[in-house]
Amino acid sequence: MEPFVRHTGTMLPLDRANVDTDQIIPKQFLKRIERSGFGPFLFYDWKRSDPDFVVNRPEHSGASVLVAGPNFGCGSSREHAPWSIQDAGFRAVIASSFGDIFRNNCLKIGLLPVRLPEPSVRRLLELATEDPTTPVTVDLETGTVTAAGFSESFEVDPFSRDCLLEGWDDVALTLRHEDRIAAFEAEREAWLPIVAEGT
Repeated sequence: MEPFVRHTGTMLPLDRANVDTDQIIPKQFLKRIERSGFGPFLFYDWKRSDPDFVVNRPEHSGASVLVAGPNFGCGSSREHAPWSIQDAGFRAVIASSFGDIFRNNCLKIGLLPVRLPEPSVRRLLELATEDPTTPVTVDLETGTVTAAGFSESFEVDPFSRDCLLEGWDDVALTLRHEDRIAAFEAEREAWLPIVAEGT
């Protein structure tokens, strides 16, 4: 996955609480077998039913930091939810709380979930609404979110932080031990099953 060190971009203010994964990416789009191509279907039902929905507003086009209400990503455990957010061009999601499984799925693909106190999230929502061109910087190295007249610290557990900074997904973490895995396989009895290369 792409490493996350720091990112600066504009914000999409989604001022809604308890946004579940069914609203993030509706079930009819889960039939796709690729991990890419989900971005156009992000918040599909809301976009289709409300022309003034924030994602439809041209002033927020190109936003790359999603700012949302509490309990974002609750509901089912579908991995497609963070996939669709990332595929739509977002690098970070800021909220006061997240669904646990959603948060973990974000971390596995390099989409940074940032937990900030509710008043701080409210201030970012206001900044993005008042002036959609307001840039925000999410810095994982320093653990800070900064914008116009705004600065707040956040924490990510050390293991997840290292994985994000280095761009290590589960496969990359496993391949760090490739020599030991190869040595183990070389010492196994010949009659035991193996996984052939390319399968």
